[in-house]
Amino acid sequence: MLTITVPASSANLGLGFDCLGLALDLNLTVTVGQKTTQWEVIHPFGVDIPADRHNLIVKTALLVDPEIQPHQLTVTSDIPLARGLGSSSSALVAGLALGHFLAEGKINRQQLLGEAAALEGHPDNVSPTIFGGLQLTNEDFHDVKSTRLPLDDDLIAFTFIPNYPLKTDEARAALPAEYGRKTATLQAERLANLVVAAFQNDLTAFQHLVEKDLVHEPYRAKLAPEFLTIRKFAHEHGLAGTYLSGAGPTVVSLQKPADAKRLESAVQALNLDGEIKLLSLQQSGFQVSGHLN
Repeated sequence: MLTITVPASSANLGLGFDCLGLALDLNLTVTVGQKTTQWEVIHPFGVDIPADRHNLIVKTALLVDPEIQPHQLTVTSDIPLARGLGSSSSALVAGLALGHFLAEGKINRQQLLGEAAALEGHPDNVSPTIFGGLQLTNEDFHDVKSTRLPLDDDLIAFTFIPNYPLKTDEARAALPAEYGRKTATLQAERLANLVVAAFQNDLTAFQHLVEKDLVHEPYRAKLAPEFLTIRKFAHEHGLAGTYLSGAGPTVVSLQKPADAKRLESAVQALNLDGEIKLLSLQQSGFQVSGHLN
């Protein structure tokens, strides 16, 4: 059987609004079974998620080639929906990878990046699911490019996933229509220094800069009240590096393993309504293994 495995993604990292994304080891998996006369999607997500050609993964695959031979698919996912961990981006990338493999027998990751970014509307989530690691994206009128930023291999992501969804549209609506010159200048300066800190392997500077966003976190914090609670609590334990993942409400803190465990124990004592996961950073992007029957 052919299996496509796509990681979750954590976008923005504070300062990198719509241009930074990090792949996390939490996965969506599509297993391609036998050929069928109509698409069949076996999944555990309930009746609200289509199980035929209207499933998002299948619809996306058919954008590559509407004449692809239908197959039976089995879909599983550890990525929670509408929590700021790129669930829709992972499904889009899985669908495009499926479509290209079934139609052409190969996948061009750079081509897939352009297609996925066009479908998603911005590339910060799709890029790390395709290439892995920490990705800085750049869009112009003709192309989408992505550059891997170095990040300490020993870091892991303390991840708090609240037990409620937050739709991207709602989180976008919380943002102001315009920003002042000073805000724009400071944001650009801080993002540039974040990139420098990554290339210089200056983890302390990187962790502190992650928390210096001015354009989205101050406005979205009220939609995810656990965010500032966890950041403040981390500071009390001497830890920086906490940000709102994507549009929220998930909170991520990038830490060395011992510090992540320390933060986990401390946050558990707060009895917040959600789940804590300590996740490795995923370095390879989506993977295709096995073969078609």
